[in-house]
Amino acid sequence: MCTLEKRGNLFILTLTGEDQHRFNPDLISSLLDLLSQVKAQATSGSVLITLAQGKFFSYGFDLDWAQAAGSERGAAKRLQDMADLFKPVIATLLSLPMPTIAAITGHAVAAGFTLALSHDYLIMRKDRGILWMPEVDIAVTLPDYINALFKEKIGDASVRRDLFLRGLKMKGDEAEKRGVVKAAYDGEAEVREASVCLAENLGKRKWHGEVYAEIRKGLYPQLSAILGLSHKVYAIARL
Repeated sequence: MCTLEKRGNLFILTLTGEDQHRFNPDLISSLLDLLSQVKAQATSGSVLITLAQGKFFSYGFDLDWAQAAGSERGAAKRLQDMADLFKPVIATLLSLPMPTIAAITGHAVAAGFTLALSHDYLIMRKDRGILWMPEVDIAVTLPDYINALFKEKIGDASVRRDLFLRGLKMKGDEAEKRGVVKAAYDGEAEVREASVCLAENLGKRKWHGEVYAEIRKGLYPQLSAILGLSHKVYAIARL
């Protein structure tokens, strides 16, 4: 389902396979386990890149798994369970003691878009892939932490309106133009190369990981509060 590779100070977390990488309890558990390993092995100069194989970065929650409950009430319960299980993934990324990069080489939809946006930097391809929040089209409301994430990460209210209330399918060029992603490149190889280059440049700064994480949490106070993340004050002079 997913793998973790370590190249020096660079961690590469990959959603493996050619499927849609839909989040069910098993995949969420695997993600949390690998992120815990990243956090445990973090050193000064560490950076995380998250990417996916195949056509999809992730198509969001596993709705087939939810529907397999066999009833409308059971499906709704499973969907809520997935949202609850996914919340610690976002909390872990927000508190990870290193810079994080999402290399989006395919469709990032709903919870898949949420996962990508939980990283510090998003790098996307132009020739294939979309960012899409389809909840208004499929009649599903959003958990409070996802609302907070988008509000604090995407400052332009008109962009959030188009994503949430129009179900806009945003391609790489538009995502870059509207400030949702850092940059968009022509193909998968270029996205991977740019992500590694950015990671190496960030890693050279060798920032104090815990300080980096606390500054990040302070940037997103509403999200941090919803996720139950406390904010610590560090005084470490390196001048």
